[in-house]
Amino acid sequence: MTMDILFLLSPNFTDALRDQEGILYYCPDCALVEGVIGYYPQLRMELDIRYIGYRKPRMEIVDLVGATHQGCPNLILDPLNHSLGDIELFHRFENKVYTTDPKLVLWYFSMKFGIATAHF
Repeated sequence: MTMDILFLLSPNFTDALRDQEGILYYCPDCALVEGVIGYYPQLRMELDIRYIGYRKPRMEIVDLVGATHQGCPNLILDPLNHSLGDIELFHRFENKVYTTDPKLVLWYFSMKFGIATAHF
């Protein structure tokens, strides 16, 4: 059985382009999605969640949706889920359907897995 893949940046990364002091960062969009997964831990059994480093290229993502689409969070749908709801809101790369929009990721979780809907 294949699953939707969710890529999240691992926290506590540095960004030499932003500062030379070695400040530790986290991705706020990934933290938002991670927080919802914390509310609904059953999602961990429904998704293939992969934590990756900040440094590019993020080859695990590049191999699936190309070099220009390696932002996070990045939800890449199982091909069997392409017919779910408003899939036209997602991007396409070859035969893959994906999004890097955290609000769309959370909407998808609500539609696919029946969790509560975010109140933005």
